[in-house]
Amino acid sequence: METADVLVVGLGAMGSATAYQLAKRGARVIGIDRFRPPHQLGSSSGDTRITRQAVGEGDAYVPLAMRSHELWRDIESETGEEIFSACGTLIVSDASRGGAVHGTGDFVIATAKLADRFGIEHELLSADDIVHRYPQLRIDTDFTGYFEPGGGFVRTDRAIHAQLHLAQRHGAVFHYGETVADIAPSGVSVEVRTSEQEYQAEQVVVATGPWLPSMLGGFTVATAFKVYRQVMYWFDIQGSAQSFTPDRFPTFLWPFGDGEFFYGFPAIDGNSGGVKVATDDFSTPTTPVELQRKVTAGEPRRMHEHCIAGRIPGLSSRVVRHSVCMLTVAPRFGFIIDQCPDQPRTWLVSACSGHGFKHSPAIGEAIAQQTLGGRSDIDISSFSLPASIT
Repeated sequence: METADVLVVGLGAMGSATAYQLAKRGARVIGIDRFRPPHQLGSSSGDTRITRQAVGEGDAYVPLAMRSHELWRDIESETGEEIFSACGTLIVSDASRGGAVHGTGDFVIATAKLADRFGIEHELLSADDIVHRYPQLRIDTDFTGYFEPGGGFVRTDRAIHAQLHLAQRHGAVFHYGETVADIAPSGVSVEVRTSEQEYQAEQVVVATGPWLPSMLGGFTVATAFKVYRQVMYWFDIQGSAQSFTPDRFPTFLWPFGDGEFFYGFPAIDGNSGGVKVATDDFSTPTTPVELQRKVTAGEPRRMHEHCIAGRIPGLSSRVVRHSVCMLTVAPRFGFIIDQCPDQPRTWLVSACSGHGFKHSPAIGEAIAQQTLGGRSDIDISSFSLPASIT
């Protein structure tokens, strides 16, 4: 039986960051994943994720986002990989239709208030300002905008690969292609049984994303999570791709009423790669087993008609490619980072709800500090399990 100080189950965004931060601190780390990350079968696929520091979802997230930006640069320095590109992030708001995102009211106002409170560089833009700076967008006169120059995007596969590489450099051992069958307390340790063998660790961190609900067995907390299918699209650029390159076009979030919004990225791979655009779809719960990975012919057309047409005329309705992933959503679109009920040596790390990747390095650091020293530099108590579901 292999033993460790901490065993990490799931090595995507959260698991790779946690394994790296633990190993860097000298912990004996074992990591397990049913696949070989980075891969396209969970929640960390799709090439890129938006990152910004003033996180309008709430002030508890901002220190994590700010620290993560520092850690991305550290990881780049350690590995030589280009992971984080600060092309700027634009959030637009239509005053006549509302601007809610992830349950937050006017997202532009909420974000700007947090930027002021935490001293994050930003600008508030009028409709004329937005049109002048980004003529690629069709903005009505009653629009306002928030622009954060330090925002941008993170390359997901590079980020995960780099942190796994660094973790191994510090002595972490990874086992791929193993499915966890059971996690159970055993005296002052925890035993983990997989499809291949058994392990024992002083503590376990479960960061399995959409597989988390099924791994929680009979725990009431399993009902707190819902998994939804998401499709990301790369739309063809009409004309020159130069207007959509990262030096001319930001990452963006665009709410347009009734809690709906879409988001997108610059063309990071030239015209042949298209412009990635997506939205959050919470219409039908699924599971990793039941997930429909086939994209029907009508889905790209509906996405273009509903979100892009009339707003970004430089993008055609032709899709260069698409990718399917899953979002694991917790109550009120929050995170859950806490010790498991009845198993205090097992941590649940479900920084999810569609806005977790940008926080993953700092969450990994906080979990490493908590498991090894009992406290973290950044307060994560806001992400404890709600009493109603424990």
